[in-house]
Amino acid sequence: MLDFNRLAFFWLCAAWGFSVPGICEQTWRLSPESGWQEVSASPEGQFLLKLSEIKQQIEQGDGGAAERALDRLQTDFPQFSGPDLALYIQGEKQYIRNNWSKAAKQYKKCLTDYPDSPLLMAAAERLYSIGAAYMGGQKRPFLKIFRLPAYEEGEKILRDLADRWGRAPLAYRSLITIAENQERREQYLDAYQTWSEIADRWPTGESGQIALLRMAQTLHASYRSPHYDATVLRGASSYFEDYRKRYEASAAELGIEQTLEMIAEQQAYKIFFVGLYYERTEQTGAALMYYRTAQEQFPGTRAAQMAKEHTSALEAGRSLLPAKSFRRKCIEAGASFLDHWFGLGYVLDLPTGKEQKQLNPAEGV
Repeated sequence: MLDFNRLAFFWLCAAWGFSVPGICEQTWRLSPESGWQEVSASPEGQFLLKLSEIKQQIEQGDGGAAERALDRLQTDFPQFSGPDLALYIQGEKQYIRNNWSKAAKQYKKCLTDYPDSPLLMAAAERLYSIGAAYMGGQKRPFLKIFRLPAYEEGEKILRDLADRWGRAPLAYRSLITIAENQERREQYLDAYQTWSEIADRWPTGESGQIALLRMAQTLHASYRSPHYDATVLRGASSYFEDYRKRYEASAAELGIEQTLEMIAEQQAYKIFFVGLYYERTEQTGAALMYYRTAQEQFPGTRAAQMAKEHTSALEAGRSLLPAKSFRRKCIEAGASFLDHWFGLGYVLDLPTGKEQKQLNPAEGV
């Protein structure tokens, strides 16, 4: 059986040979036994080059020629004939017919049952292409009538590849594809978790730098408004600070300093927003506490300046908020009565119980 390094090198040579016309006969591999040899001079090389040729036919849309070539594989290369090759051939035929879910099962079985097969890399690359297509929005048929999104299936395929291949390039590509598609679908917290996994596996070099930046960016992008939890802002600020310290030139080019200023403003406004809530509900002591916190923690921000103005007004015994109308006072009194006696909550044009939970102003401060 071939070891992993030889398999990977064979596929690299085969792909390169068929990507440049006229070069195939000059493609070489390093043999541990006899040094550099032409790929076409070994049975393994001829077999892998044939698979590469079939792959090109499929990519060019010549499915008929590809299927005929697949049918001849076991006859032309009897030394590689076996259950792993049979699985791979069935997977390729399903792939040609766009039955990708069925094809993925064949490729996965090939990987699981025959980890030493020379078809290992070919099956893995096919699985990656299917998973990436599903994550990119390719739909799969359901009951032969409907076509449904397959994001979850695509992510499952790619995560399985990432788990199998550890820190190999295929694992990296799989996780990157997942993270970038989560970002495109605005699943920022999920994307943050995936970038965190990438950072854990590849903490140094360019991979680690990219992962750290994207962790900061996705966490920042997940912040919705002062109505929601602001904890993510602290995390994003920490990651951006770390990036600025470790990659000064890149941070300057990307404007990380300005981003940190924006986050500080958002954090300050969140605290100021809580103070407004307590001032509106006539809880002056709590309002002053939050206004002063905004000034102490984030001096120089616009929100801190507004907090200072509200603090001065409250200390002088007045409020900068507009006076409540008679209608608003009646609504609040009626809502308070109903909530106290019947447990109906805010029923008169005020948020529902679920919305109140989302709009809790002090959450995440």
